[in-house]
Amino acid sequence: MAPVERSGIAVGLNRGHKTTRRELKPRISRSKGRLSRRTAFVREIVKEVSGLAPYERRVVELLRNSKDKRARKLAKKRYPWRIRQQLGTFGRAKKKVEELQRVIDDSRRAGH
Repeated sequence: MAPVERSGIAVGLNRGHKTTRRELKPRISRSKGRLSRRTAFVREIVKEVSGLAPYERRVVELLRNSKDKRARKLAKKRYPWRIRQQLGTFGRAKKKVEELQRVIDDSRRAGH
């Protein structure tokens, strides 16, 4: 709902002093968590150098054997047990499985 100009009267729907609206800068909390180009580039390089995590390799194996549901469950649950690595939610797990599916497709296209 757009702000309505105040009437200058003490009672009623638009009560209050007549004022001019100030243009405020957007809060930093609104843009927090947004992926910058630099961060995306750095993550891509790190992923390229370090390869897949052990649980990701296991998920890739399950995907290759067309066990998609099992792969999503594995991605969601805590694995490996000692490290307590956890994606937590099924939505995050689906996103991770989709990402790993792209990795498999890219490797097939490259001919490896």
